Amino acid sequence: MPEDLALQTDSEPDHRGLAAREPALAKAIAPIAPRAPSPVIESAEKHEIDPLDAAASLVDHAFHGMLAKVTNGLSPMALGKAFADWAVHLALSPGKQMQLIGKAARKSARFGAIAATSFPSRRSSLGIAPLPQDRRFVAEDWSIWPYYLLSQGFLLQQQWWHNATTGIGGVTKQHEDVVAFTMRQLLDMQSPSNFILTNPVVLRRTFETAGANLMNGFANLIDDWIRLQGNAKPAGPEAFKPGRAVAATPGKVIYRNRLIELIQYAPQTDSVRTEPILFVPAWIMKYYILDLSQQNSLVRYLVGQGFTVFMISWRNPDESDRDLSMEDYRKLGVMAAIDQISAILPGRKIHAVGYCLGGTLLSIAAATMARDGDERLKSISLFAAQLDFTEAGEITLFINESQVNFLEELMRSEGFLQGGQMAGAFHLLRSNDLIWSKAVHEYLMGEREPMIDLMAWNADETRLPYRMHSEYLRRLFLDNDLAEGRFETEGRPIALNDIRAPIFAVGTEGDHVAPWHSAFKIHLLTDTDVTFLLTSGGHNAGVVSEPGHKRRHFRVHRKTEHDHYLDPDRWLQQAEYHDGSWWPEWAKWLAAASTGEQNPPRFSDETSLGDAPGTYVLQP
Repeated sequence: MPEDLALQTDSEPDHRGLAAREPALAKAIAPIAPRAPSPVIESAEKHEIDPLDAAASLVDHAFHGMLAKVTNGLSPMALGKAFADWAVHLALSPGKQMQLIGKAARKSARFGAIAATSFPSRRSSLGIAPLPQDRRFVAEDWSIWPYYLLSQGFLLQQQWWHNATTGIGGVTKQHEDVVAFTMRQLLDMQSPSNFILTNPVVLRRTFETAGANLMNGFANLIDDWIRLQGNAKPAGPEAFKPGRAVAATPGKVIYRNRLIELIQYAPQTDSVRTEPILFVPAWIMKYYILDLSQQNSLVRYLVGQGFTVFMISWRNPDESDRDLSMEDYRKLGVMAAIDQISAILPGRKIHAVGYCLGGTLLSIAAATMARDGDERLKSISLFAAQLDFTEAGEITLFINESQVNFLEELMRSEGFLQGGQMAGAFHLLRSNDLIWSKAVHEYLMGEREPMIDLMAWNADETRLPYRMHSEYLRRLFLDNDLAEGRFETEGRPIALNDIRAPIFAVGTEGDHVAPWHSAFKIHLLTDTDVTFLLTSGGHNAGVVSEPGHKRRHFRVHRKTEHDHYLDPDRWLQQAEYHDGSWWPEWAKWLAAASTGEQNPPRFSDETSLGDAPGTYVLQP
């Protein structure tokens, strides 16, 4: 009886409230309390948070937040789950174990044969070649024994671990990818190219410079460490300040709210196309990748072709913006810009352009407008943008329930995700080029890589609001709501196949952020005319592809709403191949979708809020 009474008393809701009972605890938990509903003890009269639940939540949030800072946002729980899945299935696969033992024996025998046939200074015919993108061992110095032997041993070990982490029945695809990726990172850390005594190129440079390269490299290391501790940018970007060397196309800020500045660029031709262009860049980057230096600015190119161009410049959020949502970005961003352009140029439709995540947001806005009968969009162009996230590239290695929850813990206390944490994840995806090879070049060879405008832009990082980024990861990456018709705006679902404006979509061949096969799904998700263009280059460099850029090419093919679907492989066979930049092809498409020309719109200094590039792009 006492036990029953104790149980009843403990579970009975206390109507005095948490704030009245535990004011210190309520105050402490307020900044980090989850926005989504937490487990509560329910009352028929009202909901309250039990003190034990609140205390448990506080401790967990604090611990996970601290741990997330140590791991730079990578979830050890997700990593442990992946390795457990792999290890258990490998332990219960005796056939796979026998295969791996056999492969280890064969590779050991091959290594011995390579050692015997490569002495003293030639590459063995029995040797294996690194992957095409792996440039660590291409120098002739690596053909000299014993350095050739070191590189071959590393490559053979790399092959064996690939066999050990893949092809095990029962392991989920994501867990397999995570384990293979993690082992690849651990192996890359131990590459003989990363150490002075095992890298013949570094040893030769040390001998030639009497060690000056190591002194210079040490100075570079100290400089980078000081900048890292002070949250300063890396060396070099100061030569590319927006408004001077980059983002220098003449224009005016014509509108500003708490989230965006809207820039209107000055006309450079006697007449302009009737319909203006609105750029919606991603907010995980500064807008001026589309307005870099004079010779490679897409904005400058378009105004030179007779287009009136507007650009959204996103504000860099801080802790006060933690509750900005995806809906806020649609309303205060895309729709606010469209409304302002419509007020300046009444009656004119708009060529809307979205880049990366900005393309995803533009598609959400366009589907909402189509649902609501808003016909102000003349056309839609999407650059390296994804709408279906089931094949969203290597970044999905970091996207699962455990990882998203861990990132939310990291963002919870500060109210945003630091740009460096996002950049770190992308650097890991290309660690050979962006981490280890860079470290060897700058710290062992003692040479700073010359800074260019695109690199300076890449170092100009932005932050991501807590609520928006959580919604983006959950609703788009985890749940794929947009592609599957569950994404809601203003409390009602939207469908991409409601869009009727013609679409021009650009994918890039080397994109590891938005793989072109994923961007290609625009053909399956919409029922309108789609012109798809595939260009050489990566996620950023492929878009910055000005006329005259060397070694550029593209393929293009148009699908009307009456054509049958082509899968990506057959599309490659039918698409027209062209050498050179894709910009003229897109400008030609925009011109064909326009209705004529007229005098440039009024460009008033009196009504402007300042010169381009504005103030938001300059925010640290």
